[in-house]
Amino acid sequence: MGLMELYEQNYIRVRRLCAAAPGLPVGAHRLSERPGALDLHLRVVERTRYTETLLLTYYLQEDAVGFSPVPNLYVRVFNDARQAEVLSRVCARTRMRVTPRSFGLDSELTCKWRLNRFLYKWLGYCLHQGHRFGP
Repeated sequence: MGLMELYEQNYIRVRRLCAAAPGLPVGAHRLSERPGALDLHLRVVERTRYTETLLLTYYLQEDAVGFSPVPNLYVRVFNDARQAEVLSRVCARTRMRVTPRSFGLDSELTCKWRLNRFLYKWLGYCLHQGHRFGP
């Protein structure tokens, strides 16, 4: 699957998972709870006329440290082009933002493909578990 096709498939999956996102205000936080699954968190980070940026994550319990957001993906949704892509992910341990340029030897295109392939698989997994942020 090519990168542009991944963006299109990710858009379809994001819309299935986050049907309520277009109506939520910036800063809104929603929680999807499913029996036997980790709670999935959605936060609307930014919204413009044609795009929105969402943060999708789980909060995993760490030993006596508290909770850590993993995988903590920032996803830009292009409503006019019907595409969605990973902008970056935040590394839970270092709190550093990981972007395609952060990966030393790989090309930016390869890194974008890897991050968006992960998003594609993770969204499919979340949908399979029954997660939804409905209206």
